[in-house]
Amino acid sequence: MSGFFGVASKESCTFDLFFGTDYHSHLGTRRAGMAVFDEKEGFTKSIHNIENTPFRTKFDGEVKDLVGNMGIGCISDYEAQPILVRSHHGTFAITTVGIINNSDKLVSEIVDDGTHFFEMQHGEINSTELVAALINRKANLIEGIQYALEVIEGSLSMLILTPKGIYAARDRLGRTPVILGKKEGARCVCFESYSYLNLGYQNDRELGPGEIVVFDADSVKTLVQPGKNMKICTFLWVYYGYPSAVYENVNVEQMRYRCGANMAKRDNVEADVVAGVPDSGTAHAVGYANESGIPFSRPFIKYTPTWPRSFMPTMQSKRNLIAHMKILPVHALIDGKKLLLIDDSIVRGTQLRETTEFLYESGAKEVHIRPACPPLLFGCKYLNFSRSSSEMDLITRNVIKELEGDDVSPEVLQEYADPDSEKYEKMVEGIREKLNFTTLRFNRLDDMLDAVGLPHENLCTYCWDGKE
Repeated sequence: MSGFFGVASKESCTFDLFFGTDYHSHLGTRRAGMAVFDEKEGFTKSIHNIENTPFRTKFDGEVKDLVGNMGIGCISDYEAQPILVRSHHGTFAITTVGIINNSDKLVSEIVDDGTHFFEMQHGEINSTELVAALINRKANLIEGIQYALEVIEGSLSMLILTPKGIYAARDRLGRTPVILGKKEGARCVCFESYSYLNLGYQNDRELGPGEIVVFDADSVKTLVQPGKNMKICTFLWVYYGYPSAVYENVNVEQMRYRCGANMAKRDNVEADVVAGVPDSGTAHAVGYANESGIPFSRPFIKYTPTWPRSFMPTMQSKRNLIAHMKILPVHALIDGKKLLLIDDSIVRGTQLRETTEFLYESGAKEVHIRPACPPLLFGCKYLNFSRSSSEMDLITRNVIKELEGDDVSPEVLQEYADPDSEKYEKMVEGIREKLNFTTLRFNRLDDMLDAVGLPHENLCTYCWDGKE
């Protein structure tokens, strides 16, 4: 995943850009960058690797050199961005959020027209550079942005910094948010709405699916009206979103309370305490506890002051040890207890199995697992979404393979997606046995969608039911 922030101000934009971008640090772990424009100095850009160092540490010493009244910033799990582009549109900086599934086809077409690309590590093409090349195939920026949104298979939202203003475009089905804020003398755009609140901005509005706007410090102008169809990623509420985030007027923390409560209404397990796997599982557990009457507890705590989220040692033999070292047990809250543990999801199941074993070793009598979403059956093809990017990694597909063999038809997979089917029950029991849980019960898709509160048809559910 990635996140971005942009600001246009009558005064220096650097302070707001620096902290607004930093507020997106939970959305990426590999690269970060900022680009600014000043009428006298022109464009200035800075990009750093942030794999083992927080954003603020990397950029604090360079902020004074980023002089300008307009700027865009990005936190990314993938390519280095923003990038600077010189073309017949003039010079501009661009940053993107999304995934391009047909990049090979698009690159081939563009290369045939005489355009060349810089290869990243492992021979990949920088996706943001590809988007810029697509935009440059058209006569003006607006047509170019529309063209990129139309031809890309996957998803694409973007910010483009020009001398005249900042262009913002949301994915044509609104899979990721693009949100506008405003204050006296300045306007901003971002992925996470809370990123501008402490900087003095007020909520303006969210862009609709496929909407394109351009803004400066004084005003915002809609260039392309929003479409009617939306498929926003449901995992933004379940897992990726920060508790204070709001998407489509639905707060993440409140959604998780409702989600946990809906799970409790269908459950009859006997447990001493309810706990959440930090951090995203905690709010789901609060909602479950409030509804069920089972006390909420924190039997283990994540120690994070000196642990960057992406850090892993190069020696494979130490990776599991490192995963354990972040979690500190509270033995008085574990020993002899029947624990009900809520995580946002189960992907491979490795970490949750190790957490369960860790709780047993710490004296837990029982460990009941309640994921806040249904079983993941399909790899996400719409976002760079590490939680479910490869079907080969999903424990559900491994269990189904053991039950059905290598060739599983789409019709059979739909049976496994049905929580009322016999195949679903066998799959869940297979997962429970592999991961050594006392009991396992997944949230239902309809209950989870009800917890969001938007029309179900506006929410992307592909990774659970394979429906586009």
